[in-house]
Amino acid sequence: MNTTSKKSKRWYEHIPHAVVIVFFIIVFVTLLTYLIPAGEFKRMLIDGRNRVIPNSYETIPNTPIGFLDMFKAIPLGFKAAIEVIFVVLAGGIMFGIMERTKAIENAVGTFVKTLGQENKYLAVVIMTFIYGALGVFVGYEHNIAMVPIAAVVALALGGDLLLAAGISVGAITIGFGLSPINPYTVGVGHKIAELPLFSGALLRSILCISALGFLAFYNVRYLKKITKNPDKSLGKGLNIDGISLSKPIKDYTMSINNWLVISAFIIGLASILYGVFNLNWYLNEISAIFLMVAIAAGIIGRMDANTFSDTLLKSVAYVAPGAFMVGFATTIKVLLEMGHISDTISFHLSELLKDLPLHVSAVGMSISQSVINFFIPSGSGQALATLPVMIPSGEVIGLTRQTTILAFQIGDGVSNLINPTLGGLIAMLSMCRVSIDRWFRFILPVAITVFIFSAITLVIAVLIGYN
Repeated sequence: MNTTSKKSKRWYEHIPHAVVIVFFIIVFVTLLTYLIPAGEFKRMLIDGRNRVIPNSYETIPNTPIGFLDMFKAIPLGFKAAIEVIFVVLAGGIMFGIMERTKAIENAVGTFVKTLGQENKYLAVVIMTFIYGALGVFVGYEHNIAMVPIAAVVALALGGDLLLAAGISVGAITIGFGLSPINPYTVGVGHKIAELPLFSGALLRSILCISALGFLAFYNVRYLKKITKNPDKSLGKGLNIDGISLSKPIKDYTMSINNWLVISAFIIGLASILYGVFNLNWYLNEISAIFLMVAIAAGIIGRMDANTFSDTLLKSVAYVAPGAFMVGFATTIKVLLEMGHISDTISFHLSELLKDLPLHVSAVGMSISQSVINFFIPSGSGQALATLPVMIPSGEVIGLTRQTTILAFQIGDGVSNLINPTLGGLIAMLSMCRVSIDRWFRFILPVAITVFIFSAITLVIAVLIGYN
């Protein structure tokens, strides 16, 4: 019996725990600082941003990382990621308090009752595209407050927390990564390439909608599979305390207090969107609003001080593993900076593309950006570090600037689905209480398929002289 069990073990069951994965990457990057020469591009401050000067790469004295420094980089990673870590904690606190008032549960239960269980697959499709639209138009980490809602809805529809992550985290990541109006990748890229801002939007829009359409299909297929056979759920054993419905759908209604709590949340969300787009707000301001909404929800829900405090600490406990992983993964970025090998990797990957056929070069450029993305997970940071090198290289081999930027966007955006060094991804997964190893099992087929879609789009871009 044991022999049969071992033989039938699936590939994803061999994926180690998220902590193990990240630690292996930390050790691997440390070893790379001994194997890869240190180097850097010269940079010039333009419009307040440090931009790479093309053809300025040069090697510098090696700075290999010692055993002590490898472990020292871990607390430095937490220090560098403190804003992302706290927004995870603040978001968890806000939703914990709101859930204690029963406002979210009653709102979701009423929504599902109104829609009808027979339309649950349609609900999955609609919600996937709604979260995708949030990624396209709002941004990435700015949507962290919306992720736990998907968890409650997915469970109410008979799904699990992996379905919740697919609906929310997957759709936000694809929507943001392939957005035709992404200011951090397309916007910065167009500025560097001196192209009209967000030009070439039609082809990008077709790719983005196609990718979200496939994700919606995949989410529905997964829900059908686990509905038919619950043993196939990848979410077995995950903690659903406080986010699952506690009574039959037909019994749900909304009280005045529930509406007031939901209204406080909507006002907070509107304030965040206004601040992000008009006042240059970022994570610290978002965290502050989350905490204000949490206090408002506690007052509206008539919680006493002890109940509020107890709920707050329990909420922190739920999201603490995700917050830890954000800081732990940021260690990789710290090590790369200490070893001065990021620019070396970027330079040599771009050099490899020069002798390839044009169509292969376009796809190869995207793959190289995917690799670089694991070392430089910031979209705008990666654009500033690599596009000044990639754009001239692309023109030398015959690629239009628009195609080069599309290749960069695809490499950055699609690989974000499986990037353990991306703090925003880890943060949002933690809001769904999903570890990155389980996420890999769920999302890898999507990432591969979307990249194939994207590669075909790049070939089309080359054929039509995309400009």
